[in-house]
Amino acid sequence: MLVNGNAHKVGAHIDTDAIIPARFLVTTDTKVLGSNCMEGLEPGWVKRVHQNDIMVAGENFGCGSSREHAPIAILGAGIPVVVAKSFARIFYRNGFNMGLVLLEVGNDIDKFSDGDKLEVDTEAGSIKNFTTGETIICAKVPPFMQELLDAGGLVPYVRKRLAEKKQ
Repeated sequence: MLVNGNAHKVGAHIDTDAIIPARFLVTTDTKVLGSNCMEGLEPGWVKRVHQNDIMVAGENFGCGSSREHAPIAILGAGIPVVVAKSFARIFYRNGFNMGLVLLEVGNDIDKFSDGDKLEVDTEAGSIKNFTTGETIICAKVPPFMQELLDAGGLVPYVRKRLAEKKQ
């Protein structure tokens, strides 16, 4: 998967209530959740985002509750990839289950700034920063997780597998 977009940098320890506050959890509609993405951090944040932009976060991104709405809201905002220093464990699994690409880069996160032009290549395990000219190497998405992403998340993956067994 190759994604080109602008970096939208957020801080460390961003919890799921900042990503999508509880008052917006009255729906599972991706577009509605996306229109309220990051409202708990900064009202109107999502208005700066364009399709295929990339969220860049500090450590422990997605901490807090285990709500699946958080990765859905990020996807609904048009962001297919989050690059972070580290992720909260439950958010990490929920992200892949919902079809959101998550890449950990450790301390290399400091090499990104808000607004940088980025290209993320999940197959190569690289993030090119066209603003600075640097390329960051990160772990490739594991094959099984890539299968989940290619299917669009866990539910479509399971549906596909069940359909294959019926044939």
